Amino acid sequence: MNGFEVMRVDNGEVSVLRIKGFLDAHTASDLEREIQRLLDQKRFKIVVNFRDLTYISSAGLGVFMGFIEEVRGNKGDIKLTNMTPKIFRVFDLLGFPTLYEIRDDEQQALQSFNNQK
Repeated sequence: MNGFEVMRVDNGEVSVLRIKGFLDAHTASDLEREIQRLLDQKRFKIVVNFRDLTYISSAGLGVFMGFIEEVRGNKGDIKLTNMTPKIFRVFDLLGFPTLYEIRDDEQQALQSFNNQK
């Protein structure tokens, strides 16, 4: 069985979640818990770095859809970065690029939040 890990790094008002491994029905709850923890702490500016993610299922995609309304309702956003071509194809097929800002790297996403001030 493949594992899943979430590492959080706070950078000022922005929280970066670096996700690693398999994000599927068995591990989606780990990411849900981490995002919920951010919202409970009133941290609504979130960057998710996919560099080390090797697989995402529909359950994993659903995590992002489940939180975006609340995040944006609190003047925040979830920005996605560092997707491999394989992961990006999944998001692209489902139209996520029209719903989410997807950046090539984490620094661009952080800068994008800073430019919104």
